[in-house]
Amino acid sequence: MNQNQEIIALKREASGTGESRSLRLNKKIPAIVYGEKKDPLLICVDEKTLKMRIQDPGFFSKQCELKIDNETINVLPKDLQVHPVKESILHIDFLRVGENTTVTLSVPVKFSNENSCPALKQGGVLNVVRYEVEIKTLVSKIPEFLEANLDGLEIGDNIHISSIKLDEGVKPTITDRDFTIATLAPPTVMKVEEEESKPDEEASSTEGESEVSKEESEKSDTVEEKKENDNPKN
Repeated sequence: MNQNQEIIALKREASGTGESRSLRLNKKIPAIVYGEKKDPLLICVDEKTLKMRIQDPGFFSKQCELKIDNETINVLPKDLQVHPVKESILHIDFLRVGENTTVTLSVPVKFSNENSCPALKQGGVLNVVRYEVEIKTLVSKIPEFLEANLDGLEIGDNIHISSIKLDEGVKPTITDRDFTIATLAPPTVMKVEEEESKPDEEASSTEGESEVSKEESEKSDTVEEKKENDNPKN
């Protein structure tokens, strides 16, 4: 796991809607630290800093160090509350963690070795079933991502959770089946090209029939003219 990120926080004495609104007007986001059988700690963090941090897709799977006065607390971001219309940040929860703390969280899946995947070289399509996998793990062993190796995979192959290497103590929360992460499907371009070529073939066939009908009509007119010329009455 990467080095812990540092977030500066301030203690807040009061709680409630009015206090939270006042903090947000001053570009501070109300937050709470809980866990490890200790009393909850009311804090606030800088809005701009938090907005930058949550842009990281792995923000909620990485430990943070909260710097509060002269104290450092190791935490894991847990729950982010966002305004339903404005999409502004309203509140964030942090889980206080220790060396033996076990957490359940979702970790992103990263696909590697696309260049050595025969299925993709042949025009196959990678259909991702799960972009994230929920796991249960010690905080000290939280992976930044789960790696799905595409090396040597052919069209029709599937990537299951059993094919992903997990460190000892890291387990998926789904344990009753070997669930699918992604599949390698055949290319769809060929079907489209075949469907597009059918109208051209039909048009070519119609043109051919039209030319034959035209020739037969011309032959018929020539025979009729000959009969009229050979008729003594004329």
